[in-house]
Amino acid sequence: MTVRTGRDVLGIPGPTTIPDEVLSAMHRPAIQIYTGELVEYTDSILRDLKGIFRTEGRAYIYASNGHGAWEAALTNILSRGDRVLVLESGRFAHNWGEMARMLGVEIETLEGTWRHAVDPAAVEERLKADTEGRIKAVLVVQIDTASGVVNDIPAIRAAIDAAGHDALFLVDTIASLACMPYEMDAWKIDVTVSAAQKGLMTPPGLGFVAANDKALAAHKTADLRTLYWDWTAREGELHYQKYCGTPPEHLLFGQRAALDILLGEGLENAWNRHRLLAGATHRAVETWAEGGALEFNILDPQSRSASITAVLVGGGFDVAAIQAYCLDKCNVTVGGGIGDLKGKALRIAHMGYANAPMVLGMLASIDMALKALKIPHGPGAIQAAVDYLGDNVPA
Repeated sequence: MTVRTGRDVLGIPGPTTIPDEVLSAMHRPAIQIYTGELVEYTDSILRDLKGIFRTEGRAYIYASNGHGAWEAALTNILSRGDRVLVLESGRFAHNWGEMARMLGVEIETLEGTWRHAVDPAAVEERLKADTEGRIKAVLVVQIDTASGVVNDIPAIRAAIDAAGHDALFLVDTIASLACMPYEMDAWKIDVTVSAAQKGLMTPPGLGFVAANDKALAAHKTADLRTLYWDWTAREGELHYQKYCGTPPEHLLFGQRAALDILLGEGLENAWNRHRLLAGATHRAVETWAEGGALEFNILDPQSRSASITAVLVGGGFDVAAIQAYCLDKCNVTVGGGIGDLKGKALRIAHMGYANAPMVLGMLASIDMALKALKIPHGPGAIQAAVDYLGDNVPA
């Protein structure tokens, strides 16, 4: 017996649900890549990305996933033997640092935990101790999709300034862009990295990087540069040079449609929608946690992200069984833990093209699974989520 027939619900933290308008925009013939319509697509996407990054700097589009955008950021500003400081708060800043290591960069990790945000005071202390200025860049993620944490980017910027340090500040917004406030220029971020498949509502395959004047100056002397990722090469006069070859046409068609949806809603409205959906999710998890088997991975409520909530499952209960019930009985795909949380956590995504019925339905499916599998949980979680939205979304 199931109740799964109907549209599937994708609740993993990327790739996220793709709007029908985006799929339709991609369903068209290829066009020529040198002049005309495709040039307008590129120009308009780059212009709107700058607005979403909130920067007057340069923006670049790559035919890559987010990891490719990581490499683009690193190779364009660093040289072999440079040292970077990686701010740990989960899996992804660490992985970004490991990529830098393989490129010939020296890595230093400011160790953290998977249950807390980066401590800005520790950043300030470490940078103050770097009296010789060996650290050339600081790497951090705004939201880590493995741990579910959100890091306070303005506070980390303030810590760098308080230390009087000149390191470049690099921020990964792959899981946060269009999901929460981000102000590249106002927060004095030198390089921002993002990708298409989360808050930007497009299939995987496009990576984005934005750079300010300080980063562009560092680029001139960087010796990790390669032709594919190189910013200078992508400033060439010919359109295909912006992609180091054939542009990813159909992904550009889709991204244009997704940006139209996002900008039609309004960026600040999208931030608020994500805040509300996260709040409803958090209310449900708070209620489930009363049963003793489930708890938030991130301990500080202020450090729980707007796009993904990681929920620890204890008591010897099987995370995979919860996921399987949701998929097999309800056609709802819920994320599982990765890295240190593999087999230990659910990851509930509430990002991108998501609304209240989608999130409430996903939460209700998890609630069903907890009941069916006899996993202890507090009652009334879905009502708590509904009450939160009813109190915060006025008539």
